[in-house]
Amino acid sequence: MKDADAERQKLVTALGRVARGDRSALREVYDMTSAKLFGVCLRISADREAAEDILQDVYVKVWKRADRFDSGRSSPITWLCAIARNAAIDWSRASRRTDATGRAALPEAAAGQIADDALPADELIEQDQLQARMAFCLDQLEHRQRESIRAAFLDGLTYVELAERMAVPLGTMKSWIRRGMQRLKECIGDA
Repeated sequence: MKDADAERQKLVTALGRVARGDRSALREVYDMTSAKLFGVCLRISADREAAEDILQDVYVKVWKRADRFDSGRSSPITWLCAIARNAAIDWSRASRRTDATGRAALPEAAAGQIADDALPADELIEQDQLQARMAFCLDQLEHRQRESIRAAFLDGLTYVELAERMAVPLGTMKSWIRRGMQRLKECIGDA
């Protein structure tokens, strides 16, 4: 667990330096995260060459947006994965809009007939409030439960991987997560 905390802090520090315009810090962030973020890009795009291009775009966005990262709201890898995921989804959407020759698949006049699939403003507000409530409730958990749940649900680690990472028996890890999820359910249900 200490290694994971140290790596997280190292990444938080590097992102802070990137926010101040330190190019060598961007290299550090790249070295620490490029394999994972490339995997995210590749999984979504299903195209190795496109994933490489998307990954480059991700780090351009990180360079421009590093000042927006808040370590109190999310882990740095979660924030970076969200940027990679969104960039890959944007690429996927854009690539579907063109045919094999790169021309628009539909005439421009057809754009007015395409429904807007964005959430209505009231649903966006409700979603933001739920996320804020979730963050508050997560912060109320014991440290080990909070970190276990975040790693399991945000980083995609299995119970076995978490137990190994935290050097605890598998049954203990399952109990921590189960009790933490029960407390989360109670906290969120109170709202």
